[in-house]
Amino acid sequence: MNKGLLAALCLAAAAGCSTQGQVDPDVMQIATTPLTCSNKAECDLWWQRAQTWVSSHSTYKIESATDSLIQTAGPDGGKRALAYQITRTANPDGTATIGFAAHCDGSLGCKPNPWEAGADFKQFVRGNVGGAPQGGVKPPPAPTAMHPDAAQGQSIPTANGEAVTQ
Repeated sequence: MNKGLLAALCLAAAAGCSTQGQVDPDVMQIATTPLTCSNKAECDLWWQRAQTWVSSHSTYKIESATDSLIQTAGPDGGKRALAYQITRTANPDGTATIGFAAHCDGSLGCKPNPWEAGADFKQFVRGNVGGAPQGGVKPPPAPTAMHPDAAQGQSIPTANGEAVTQ
């Protein structure tokens, strides 16, 4: 009887894991599209928006906010809330790439999904309409700016599909 119960629990756990990593292809496309600003004015505006987004979406407090790093506390042990690390790296051509990383420490996965958070972050920073922040609090309106059709950056999924660096 114990072997049957154990087998049923393992099957249920495996079934739960199989649907966890599924991400809408449109969300994945947005999340993996590079985020590169084209000049100092645009980069400064996008960096300001990045900090606004993190402030309004993070459960954790911002621990560091410099010209090249925005980092929250966390993740706390076993919690599903995302911790964020946003970087700004100057490129030789005068542009800058804004990187996005989100991770949690929850055994049941992260909430929100890091890919969805990355897509929302990138849309907000670019000045596109983004989703509502965690907790239903609306971020302040973003100032308008140029929106290049071809922004660049990078995205690297982790092995477990829960942490995302873009």
